[in-house]
Amino acid sequence: MVNILKEQLNSESKIAMRVSKVSIFVNILLSVIKLVAGILANSGAMISDAVHSASDVLSTFIVIIGVKIGGQNADEKHQYGHEKLECIVAIFLSVLLGLTGLGIGYEGIGRIEKALNGDLPAPGILALVAAILSIFVKEWMYWYTRNSAKKINSPSLIADAWHHRSDAFSSVGSLVGIGGSIIGFKILDPLAAIVIAIIILKVSYDIGKDAVEKIVDVSCDEEIVEEIKRLTLEEVGVKGVDSLKTRIFGAKFYIDLEIAVDGNISLNEAHIIAEKVHNKIEESFSEAKHCMVHINPQY
Repeated sequence: MVNILKEQLNSESKIAMRVSKVSIFVNILLSVIKLVAGILANSGAMISDAVHSASDVLSTFIVIIGVKIGGQNADEKHQYGHEKLECIVAIFLSVLLGLTGLGIGYEGIGRIEKALNGDLPAPGILALVAAILSIFVKEWMYWYTRNSAKKINSPSLIADAWHHRSDAFSSVGSLVGIGGSIIGFKILDPLAAIVIAIIILKVSYDIGKDAVEKIVDVSCDEEIVEEIKRLTLEEVGVKGVDSLKTRIFGAKFYIDLEIAVDGNISLNEAHIIAEKVHNKIEESFSEAKHCMVHINPQY
């Protein structure tokens, strides 16, 4: 069982590292393209978008650190593992995402004033092309990262996926704003930036809330709890479920289960029943870090 868990952790770490490397390469390339396009096309929106993409590079490095730390095996001082450290990384990413949203919003407010005063120059077509390219690339990166995160149930990778999508939203705003500026509606650029900032702040809140809940040992979804009960009651010899508690621990969860068995059977027989329940549940849920089964006699 220990070897299987180690192989699983190694596999999850490899997936996260592969996604992170792709993310770093794509974001660096995209940041350079958008920065050059923004400078050449005189587009402040595209330059801001380039900075946003560059922030994704930083967030991906943070994800790598989180996965490395969270994937470490349990040791003498951390006997339950290090999974919660990955949630702390997700919180850091949430804060980074929130600050990015606030920055975009602040920039948008300033650009509204410039547009109203007629001081906002119209950008060139090159910035429009860069915005379209960014939307397609960042949306692809969102789905690529999200699907990988779902496979290994990684909160920090999911946070990073949403960072990609926030960048796509930012590029949509840039596209609308740049296009509007080109045809004469210069105020569309800063207005779109403010809408994007609100969306990014909402995503930041959701990611932070999810990570905090996992740190404070929130229970699993009702569907998982009911499935655990069903699997337990299916086992021959189990008379009932007296107590069932779950707590999410980073990307994994613990199960504390009390089952009722015939009080007249031997301790050895009761132990065999408990062991079967334990193995059945841990085999049924890849996210289950450990299932503790306590036996209560029923007469």
